[in-house]
Amino acid sequence: MTDPRITGRGWHGGLRPRLRGRQDGAGLATLIVGAGSAARTIVRDLRSCPDYGLRPAGFLDDDPGIRSVFGTPVLGTLAELRSVVRQHQIQAIIIAIPSLPQAVLSHLIRVAAETGAHVRFLPSFLSALERAARVADMRTVSLSDLLGRAERRILEPSVQAMLAGARVLVTGAGGSIGQELCRQIRSHDPESLHMLDHDESNMHTLQLELNGQALLDSAEIVIADIRDETRIRQVFRSVRPDVVLHAAAHKHLPLLERHPGEGVKTNVLGTQNVVRAAAEAGAARLLLISTDKAADPRSILGATKRLAEMIVQASADGKMHVCSVRFGNVLGSRGSLLAVVAEQIERGEPVTVTDPEVTRFFMTVEEAVGLVLSAAPMGEFGETFVLDMGEPVRIVDLVRRYAELLRVPDVQIEFTGLRPGEKLHETLFGELEQRLPTVNRAISATRPGRLPDNFTGSLDKLYAAAEDGDDELVRTMLGDLVQEYHPVQGLATTTAMAMAMASPYPDEF
Repeated sequence: MTDPRITGRGWHGGLRPRLRGRQDGAGLATLIVGAGSAARTIVRDLRSCPDYGLRPAGFLDDDPGIRSVFGTPVLGTLAELRSVVRQHQIQAIIIAIPSLPQAVLSHLIRVAAETGAHVRFLPSFLSALERAARVADMRTVSLSDLLGRAERRILEPSVQAMLAGARVLVTGAGGSIGQELCRQIRSHDPESLHMLDHDESNMHTLQLELNGQALLDSAEIVIADIRDETRIRQVFRSVRPDVVLHAAAHKHLPLLERHPGEGVKTNVLGTQNVVRAAAEAGAARLLLISTDKAADPRSILGATKRLAEMIVQASADGKMHVCSVRFGNVLGSRGSLLAVVAEQIERGEPVTVTDPEVTRFFMTVEEAVGLVLSAAPMGEFGETFVLDMGEPVRIVDLVRRYAELLRVPDVQIEFTGLRPGEKLHETLFGELEQRLPTVNRAISATRPGRLPDNFTGSLDKLYAAAEDGDDELVRTMLGDLVQEYHPVQGLATTTAMAMAMASPYPDEF
């Protein structure tokens, strides 16, 4: 049988087991549903590789003749999943019965998710076999080793109070941040979770991972474009969400430098559409996912996200609690630095890095989303919260460390030069911003500044310039609206731009 090691989203190809919270080196207490041959293979793998961070604590199986597997006890039947999790303080659940009918699998995944434990499930044997050869050597890399610090998982009672029994809507639900938001929100017992995205393929993947099936025929999946004001208002009138997490955005820095009007349409106008629709629908809370590139922005990405923060601030009227949250680059997400590096190493190519000294702040997607949810209940009047991401990491050091962990010590690195709009070092707070403490030591805040005169009228002119495709006017107007923004004057030469674009990293938040 193939070697089905654990990855971050179900039993899918990836870079490492994306689980947190190891305790005294033993790993998370893990319940394995099923005690057949697949489960036995899993136990052998987990015991032989403690880097997975999972400790088999017991099994569930409906066969009364099976009392234990390799000395690990069968703790109950499949119907007793909830009580076994509670009684034995289970932290992770692996559903390891490949032959389960789809309806039964979906029910088990749903019940398991409701316990709040991390849930993983085994796909078909053939799908796992196709992935095994390519990714097997890359699954045991710990992101904590790369970050130089332990991953943080903070469970705030206020998050449960905010989400339990609430109608929640996530925009950009199909992206890396949006998917993790949906996974974590599901564990807090909302009345309903509505997942909005304009990419149907992303939504198919998300529903498959959350439910074990993806029929795309339920009310929880919403296909809509945040640029479409009429459609967004229709959605919000129908759903009437209590809590809105706005993660939809364009986030690839070099593309937005080439197409600034598109950044404005999605990151600025799209945010305004969502904020207005949420207020009209009576939402109690709204949180915008922002980026560290919004602090003293030099790029279209940073300027448009800073302007989105200002739109959130402008909507603070005491009726709907609003805030923004900034964080840096995310490790382990789709299209992130590690995924690109892994592909380049696998193909035997040099790893491309923009500059020998370039640094970035990094978080894992799980800890970033956990802190985002912790910040949401604190939002009141349009504050911008900033997550503690530790010390900045030199990209070249991270690449070399990663290559060593993959047993490729002599990795070749090719420097392509900083791209237009890209900083050598990111900051978390702008020069004009004051850093303020919050009740959570991992979260700081900045007090909103004064908005420009005729803010709404200037936004309308910006939207008109974007619609007309007048890139230079868009840049000029962004500079007028965001006083901290110092745009790149025009694009680089064709050759220089081509070299800069050769670096494959999206520089995403």
